[in-house]
Amino acid sequence: MARQAKPWFWKARKAWFVTVAGVRRRLGADKESASRAFRELMKRPVATHTAGDSLAAVIDAFLDWVQSHRSPDTFEWYRYRLQRFVDRYPKMRTSELKPFHVQQWVDSYPKLSQTSRRNYLRTMKRCLLWAKKQGYVDLSPIEHLEVPGAERREVLISAAEFESFLAHVTDDAFRDLLVVTWETGCRPQESLRVEARHIDLANRRWVFPVKESKGKRQPRVVYLSDTALEITRRLSDANPSRPLFRNSDGAPWSTDAVNCAFDRVRVRMGRARMKQLGTDVSDEDVAAMVDGLKPTRTQKGRTLTKTPAELREEARRKLRSKLAMSLVPRFSLYALRHAWATRALQSGVDGLTVAILMGHSDPSTLARVYQHLSLNPRNLQEQMARVL
Repeated sequence: MARQAKPWFWKARKAWFVTVAGVRRRLGADKESASRAFRELMKRPVATHTAGDSLAAVIDAFLDWVQSHRSPDTFEWYRYRLQRFVDRYPKMRTSELKPFHVQQWVDSYPKLSQTSRRNYLRTMKRCLLWAKKQGYVDLSPIEHLEVPGAERREVLISAAEFESFLAHVTDDAFRDLLVVTWETGCRPQESLRVEARHIDLANRRWVFPVKESKGKRQPRVVYLSDTALEITRRLSDANPSRPLFRNSDGAPWSTDAVNCAFDRVRVRMGRARMKQLGTDVSDEDVAAMVDGLKPTRTQKGRTLTKTPAELREEARRKLRSKLAMSLVPRFSLYALRHAWATRALQSGVDGLTVAILMGHSDPSTLARVYQHLSLNPRNLQEQMARVL
């Protein structure tokens, strides 16, 4: 006798699912809506329970594959975007999908940057292309959907700018992460996950096995400078069986935590710049923002009404942070990695060696990503002099 279908919560997908006739179906993000969807599903004839042409079922199959064959960060990258598409078209069939559906879905988020719009479109195209290769569909209905190019948001960080940034870092744990990235050019996914078992002190390097390296084609080796080696040795002694880089609370750094730490330093630098310029937000801007703030706050389980003074202070604080951040470029771990590559190329290290040290499987990546060096006449003149 077949087991009776019953809804279950999938933590990785953050939603309720049910498996009927061998097909997994998403019911909803909360238990109440999932129960309603389950009751409606059970009312249908058994024949309609099969996956057939269900676009949601195809997306689920794709995410299952990503979860098994790609990193957790990659899985979450796809899951977040594809879930938003399913929320908009929960009952769509693959045969009904047209390019305009995907375009209208992306257009429904007007605040997305061009790069974000590109990523949303690429997510759907890759999902359907995978489904075609796997035999779930004969043709991808959005194969010819146009995808815009990404914005170039490269931040070129000089040594002086990096020292200025470090001067505003008050968290020693964050400082260690920044310095090692600056000194080695490693990827964020490598610095955030390196453990003592990856360290080869005799050869001054980190070694990630094939299964833990990007692309999973060959081991990834990160060579360490004197400073990076000292930090690695100190942190490995403190965390012999856990990720080396941990925040001030002792927890491993997450991508969101790192981004928040960068934003805090950016605001700190921006406020110092505001003080130098003698600028501040106006009372008119503060008054205009007050109307859009939430009038209540929760304290110890009670809902309290904010006073006019509290609302003005909240508006002033947010406006000051926004103004401060506009005066300072946004740094990131990837920007530090790019800065390392730029310094290496400008110092005369050949492109093949730089590509190997950065872990690029294709040296031509350097030519695509670091085209700005071709616009620097001084750098090219120096290289020409080296040839002569």
